[in-house]
Amino acid sequence: MAKPDEKSFPLQFKDTHVPDFHEVKKVLLDGLKKNFMVASVDVITCPDLTQSPWDLASPGICGSPRIVDIGGVPYLMPVPNKSKLYNLAEVARLVDLPGAFIIGPGAGSSRVVGKNCEMIVNAKLAGDGGGSDNIKSWIAKLPDDNDRTKYVVESYQSLEGGPLMNLFASEGKQGMVLEVKVKSRTGPENFITCMRKQLASHYGDKPVAMGGVFLIAKGKANLHIMPDFSDKPLNTAEEINKWLTFHDMSAPLVCLCEFVSHDPDLDLRIEHTHCFSNHGDGGHYHYDTTPEEVEYHAILVLAEKIYRVDRPQETHQLGRD
Repeated sequence: MAKPDEKSFPLQFKDTHVPDFHEVKKVLLDGLKKNFMVASVDVITCPDLTQSPWDLASPGICGSPRIVDIGGVPYLMPVPNKSKLYNLAEVARLVDLPGAFIIGPGAGSSRVVGKNCEMIVNAKLAGDGGGSDNIKSWIAKLPDDNDRTKYVVESYQSLEGGPLMNLFASEGKQGMVLEVKVKSRTGPENFITCMRKQLASHYGDKPVAMGGVFLIAKGKANLHIMPDFSDKPLNTAEEINKWLTFHDMSAPLVCLCEFVSHDPDLDLRIEHTHCFSNHGDGGHYHYDTTPEEVEYHAILVLAEKIYRVDRPQETHQLGRD
């Protein structure tokens, strides 16, 4: 239950289909081999993700894993609703995981940053047990002069984001995870889309949800960074792509992701990934641009639930790629 000084948002949730890890291992591998020259999937004990190259705020991604889909693109376009802001501590309590480790993509708070921006959430919350939050989140934005050819990636020590966030939450513990390694893309799909479509093909209308972290260890990738809010309504995919800024960024990139094979009538964004680095690159991941050179290394787990927070009443499918 929300505390007296907290906001209360409409909430829906559904259980996911959680198949055996070894079954999922085989399903994913079958799809990845069609899209990459080299592919492996293993079930391992989660490495310490606080260490390089991962640099996350908690050592693991296990323990009550769940997808938390907050707000949505309809609050951003065609016209932005700047009042849609969400505090991660409030959201964590709402989804019954007050001390959550939360990772994933979203929009940063324009109230905090002063403009629209990409947010890369990486935070272990103290919860109700006291202590301090460990916030290692980032934002990617255009510079103050709004030069569309340049961008700024910097530390973000706030728990506020909005108007959309697509997050993966857990207790932040180490446990059994899926380790995925691929090299040299030969097919048309990006890394996440390939796995999501393979799960959808195998499991049909059973929603299988996954989240975690992957490293683009070699190569380059196409990422976008949102400029400040548009002063004109964005009504088409063409208008959205003209508004966004796209950039070729270099490995190593640490990418925080969540994806769902089938939307169980929750109006989800079924895949979303944001990346950060220690060399000034980061933003919203689309695909790699050096297919022969690229290498991916992922640590993923299956989510047990999907929580839908503050679902837009008026919706559309624009801007969800």
